[in-house]
Amino acid sequence: MDDPQERGAAVQGRGSSAAGTADPVVRLDAASIGFGGPMLWEGLDLELVPGEFLAVLGPNGAGKSTFLKVLLGLARLSSGSVEIGGAPVRRGSSRVGYIPQQQTMPEETPLRARDMVALGLDGHRFGMRLHPRALRRRVDELLTAVGATAYADMPVGLLSGGEQQRLRTAQALASNPEVLLCDEPLHSLDLHHQQAVTELIRRQAVDRGSAVIFVTHEINPVIEHVDRVLYFARGQHRIGTPAEVMRTEVLSELYGSSVDVIEHKGRLVVMSAHDESCHYHPEELALP
Repeated sequence: MDDPQERGAAVQGRGSSAAGTADPVVRLDAASIGFGGPMLWEGLDLELVPGEFLAVLGPNGAGKSTFLKVLLGLARLSSGSVEIGGAPVRRGSSRVGYIPQQQTMPEETPLRARDMVALGLDGHRFGMRLHPRALRRRVDELLTAVGATAYADMPVGLLSGGEQQRLRTAQALASNPEVLLCDEPLHSLDLHHQQAVTELIRRQAVDRGSAVIFVTHEINPVIEHVDRVLYFARGQHRIGTPAEVMRTEVLSELYGSSVDVIEHKGRLVVMSAHDESCHYHPEELALP
């Protein structure tokens, strides 16, 4: 399916169907946030249902990471409200899984791969832990799911960036979260590892019904899974299917300057007359 309009319509059908049969697992009402100056974003109304995949785009400094911090309970809204699972957001909730950006750990890190995954099961808990046998069984299941059994007992500092990111993914999925937050999880990964991590995230949404919020500068690896796009820029935002948001007139209005969205050899290319006003390079937004 090379036509972005057709692709967007197909994706919209999946998200619209879910929205009609399930209660929202994430809800923001008139949400705004700022830190003493102009608002990063304001008036955000958003509902996500189980199984929905939301891509969050925008230039550096537009508020994408702050959006995740709000959902993690690490940043407070200036106004409005945010709920997960019908309850106010709280820090350390097992309802929320989080995959951070890929960052290579020091070689001397004294932590085995399986121990890193186990933190996702009991790292946020207080009091009684899982029985050691049950804990090991669940960790082994997660290691198998992410394809990491071959290095389960190796120190994480000796693993490649892609291998470490698989472990972070397993850790985030350990509690089978209702909401999975992904902060550019494909950054610095090669194509093979990008595909592997993307498939794990897709399966969590489709097979287990987690709502996925995926912050990215590069939508291409996940475009076929995306139900809606939330695009931040210049204190404003737009929400809709990829076909509705990734359009010349929409992005030009959002950036306040001329932005062209064109299709070239089956790829969507976003181009701006001024490099500083648009964060994409021509090859960064594409459809296969």
